[in-house]
Amino acid sequence: MTADVRFGAELHRDGVTFRLWAPAAKRVEVVLDGAHAMEPREAGWYELTVGGLGAGALYKYRIDGELEVPDPASHFQPQDVAGPSEVIDHGRYPWQTRDWRGRPWEEAAILELHVGTFTPDGTFAAAIDRLDDVVDAGPTAIELMPLADFAGRRNWGYDGVLLYAPDSAYGRPDDLRALVDAAHTRGLMVLLDVVYNHFGPEGNYLNRYAPAFFAPAHTPWGEAIDYRVPQVRAFAIANALHWLERYRFDGLRLDAVHAIVEPGQPSILHDLSWVIGNFAAAHKRQIHIVLENDANQASLLDPGSEPPRGKYRAQWNDDYHHAWHVLLTGETRGYYRDYSTPRRHVARALSSGFAYQGEVSLHRGGRRRGESSASLSPLAFVDFLQNHDQIGNRPLGDRLVTQVGEDALAAALAVTLLAPMPPLMFMGEEWGCTKPFPFFCDFPEPLATAVRNGRRAEFKDAYAEMGPSIPDPLAEATFRLAKLDWNMRAAPAGRRRLALVRDLLGLRRREIVPHLPQTQFGSAQCDGTVLTADWMLGNGTALILLANLADAPADRPAHFQSRRTVWGGDPGRGLPAWGVYWSIGAV
Repeated sequence: MTADVRFGAELHRDGVTFRLWAPAAKRVEVVLDGAHAMEPREAGWYELTVGGLGAGALYKYRIDGELEVPDPASHFQPQDVAGPSEVIDHGRYPWQTRDWRGRPWEEAAILELHVGTFTPDGTFAAAIDRLDDVVDAGPTAIELMPLADFAGRRNWGYDGVLLYAPDSAYGRPDDLRALVDAAHTRGLMVLLDVVYNHFGPEGNYLNRYAPAFFAPAHTPWGEAIDYRVPQVRAFAIANALHWLERYRFDGLRLDAVHAIVEPGQPSILHDLSWVIGNFAAAHKRQIHIVLENDANQASLLDPGSEPPRGKYRAQWNDDYHHAWHVLLTGETRGYYRDYSTPRRHVARALSSGFAYQGEVSLHRGGRRRGESSASLSPLAFVDFLQNHDQIGNRPLGDRLVTQVGEDALAAALAVTLLAPMPPLMFMGEEWGCTKPFPFFCDFPEPLATAVRNGRRAEFKDAYAEMGPSIPDPLAEATFRLAKLDWNMRAAPAGRRRLALVRDLLGLRRREIVPHLPQTQFGSAQCDGTVLTADWMLGNGTALILLANLADAPADRPAHFQSRRTVWGGDPGRGLPAWGVYWSIGAV
């Protein structure tokens, strides 16, 4: 586990040390005011210390006298991905929250946001001005979509090519530190989405001087990264520590780890977890690392270990979302066809984590998917009704609030925000934002046309009728369409939804969170449209759910016994449409 390797330009008292791993290069120079030859070292490394140089210096690397490239571990790109890299002083920011050590995972209630569309200005600084609104709604954490430098002025973030540099479209490195600092001042954890399965398609020059970065395989988004190579593995591990140490993030969410084609032995995921765990222990910080993993590998999850030793706090539970989406909308196209009995799948997700724990997936050509997860803590599953993918990967980027009635969506929130699993919402969901979040990017030609055509081809079968109305992902108007309209928060519908979310998260904080560390899965079943579920809380009592998930009234199940009601009142014998009731009591 190579956690001690430093990539990028390192500023010190006497100047700057430049290091580049370029095993396919014959000669490397640092280009400053002129070209300075770098000294070859072992295993493909080149190094040079330039005295008298300080923060703010701009530089590039010249490969074999013919190609100038940015530092692949650049810490800032003031002129976008093809421009020079900037030497950054990471020690000058005056942290106001130096004593912050994080919050325990059981307290997590997450709001995912995209910095560029969270506010009209779309900057780190502007996001600070909305943190009080986040706190008011009840979340305890914000999760930023990827910040790694990408080509152009707008992008979701999953096309990053310079993984150490926060994109200049949002501000400078100290602006990001100020956002994290301001969040910590308000008691908010800050998580960061990182991408270690591929590099973006524009602005990546590694193939020219370090082709060993890539395996002879592909992901859906580009060439696969080869973590069998020690230097490549060190690059990712050092990147994770870069965000956690220099920017004081409270955790990372690893994007699509099922698409890491060559994880190496031991797996890069194992080493990442182990090194981050050692870092957290050494600094006495609570750091949470979470996976997105379509393979549903329960064996990678262990929310209770502190610090983590090769495993992960939790996984985004797509099964939970998919089942609810089919239940609420009736949509069964694409991967939704695997959830044709949605109430049964909702019940299984509530009772044991994943809905698919080794069952055959029709969407995946009859392959089995997932591992048994019932023995895990509910804290291992991040549940949500919406996120950036499940909104933005729809043809129009439309949100649930535009497809589903208010009562049904309120019921789904009442289940999601009070169940023991850590809940996640997408920005604006807490007040019922109706603005879409379509996919957008800003690439030059001919890549722009390829992306545009690929986006249309993606929907030509399942959503053929929407073809002409699908927003152009390259158009600036599509990006503007995705920006939150904060005025909606003050409208009557916005106030109603915000009051509901505020009440639910407040109840979660008071009644449920204190008992979550020892909470265990119980049982869940659906009798017609009526769902019942229970969990054993850490204080020896049971958390009990009763819900009628339908547009028509239903009878209360004869076997159901109510305890001390904490939400929804007395259910009585008859259950109204979309009625949700929570109680706590002795087993």
